[in-house]
Amino acid sequence: MKGFLKPKRNKIAVWGITLSIAFLFLIGGCGGSTPPSSLPSKSKSPSVEKKEEPTKVVEKKEAEKKEEAEYSYNPAGKPDPFKPFIQLTPARGASRSTPLTPLQKYEISQLKLVAIISTPDGNIAMVEDATGKGYFLKKGTWIGKNDGKVTKILKDKVIIEEVYQDIFGQTKTNEISLFLQKIEEGGES
Repeated sequence: MKGFLKPKRNKIAVWGITLSIAFLFLIGGCGGSTPPSSLPSKSKSPSVEKKEEPTKVVEKKEAEKKEEAEYSYNPAGKPDPFKPFIQLTPARGASRSTPLTPLQKYEISQLKLVAIISTPDGNIAMVEDATGKGYFLKKGTWIGKNDGKVTKILKDKVIIEEVYQDIFGQTKTNEISLFLQKIEEGGES
């Protein structure tokens, strides 16, 4: 067991070694460089110093202005980063002064085209909502939540155009077609 134990050292020797190591760190930590002086040297006199000409100062200021004005941000054609990507309401919805018709309270996908009637004044279409209530459509009728307008009523379909704004603020049109459901022989579909 005695081989595994370290012999006791003299406390004075341990303190001496510790102090000498601390002293070396203190000496090594002190830099040998001299601090930069902010005072002008006394060898130069104010009359001997060379002054810059006013034209050189003006040229330096102009060069600095050119460096600052070198880059400028042009937001033309770029989306506004603070506007949401998706418009939750139609562009004309806020400026609406007339109340909504019953057809404007439905999405176009919720309506079903059930009949088209040919008249001398133009075709008339009939659409049905989910409850079975019918509505007549003529050319120019407003339909759908996104301000859709009936543009054409053909013999087998109705074409509706919706006007909306994309994320860049440009006005786009979306064309939606409602097709007439054909009845198969032998019963209704």
